[in-house]
Amino acid sequence: MKNIIRLFINHVPRKWLQLVAHFIIPIVGIFYAGRKVQCPICRHSYRKFMPYGYVHSRENALCPSCLSLERHRLMWLYLKNKTDFFSKRYRLLHIAPERCFIRSFKKLLGDEYVTADLESPWATIKMDVQNIPCGENEFDVIFCNHLLEHVADDRQAMREMFRVLRPGGWGIMLSPVTAGKKETYEDPSITSPKERLKAYGQSDHLREYGEDYPNRLAEAGFKVQTVDYAKELPETEVCASGLRSEKIYVVKK
Repeated sequence: MKNIIRLFINHVPRKWLQLVAHFIIPIVGIFYAGRKVQCPICRHSYRKFMPYGYVHSRENALCPSCLSLERHRLMWLYLKNKTDFFSKRYRLLHIAPERCFIRSFKKLLGDEYVTADLESPWATIKMDVQNIPCGENEFDVIFCNHLLEHVADDRQAMREMFRVLRPGGWGIMLSPVTAGKKETYEDPSITSPKERLKAYGQSDHLREYGEDYPNRLAEAGFKVQTVDYAKELPETEVCASGLRSEKIYVVKK
């Protein structure tokens, strides 16, 4: 199963994966029937989650029902337990929207929920995050997860998100950050997928973020809080929800 999933996510275009995965994966999920883990987003239970990873597959990662990964389940629990997101009617800009969130966020916010991406079939606005076609101070909340490592000018994208976020607004901007790596590594001369895979760990990444990632967000104007929320949860909940330690970067304007 690990090799099959890795083959698909490395060789099938992302757009097509997004279109077909939610039909195929739940069928495979029948073989994961059980009650040892439960996804906090869709509430479906399994004996374990499915493996997932572009290079090295992670065990117990992918929910067969809603396709959430560890970071999505962790973010959901953070929003539920540490914010008023589910009790207020915010205007939300969700960039590169994850399918596991869309139905719940749409039901919660209605027309105040705006999805945006350059390629995603789930996006209501087709846009380049480096040039957001929205007015200043338009959104209360912005979510942008695991996208900036794919963007040519990530600093410009950060400035654009700061521009459209209202004063007092907040957001979550997750990116893969290599622990122990002090500075972000990027080299514009690295252009081939094979070279990028070797340099950054994934063929469509344009950089490998280091621990200076929050500083980049701060340069755009944000106040940044780094939260290791999995460490605040009971070990039983961490195991039952299939979580791993991953920093949540909370930004405020």
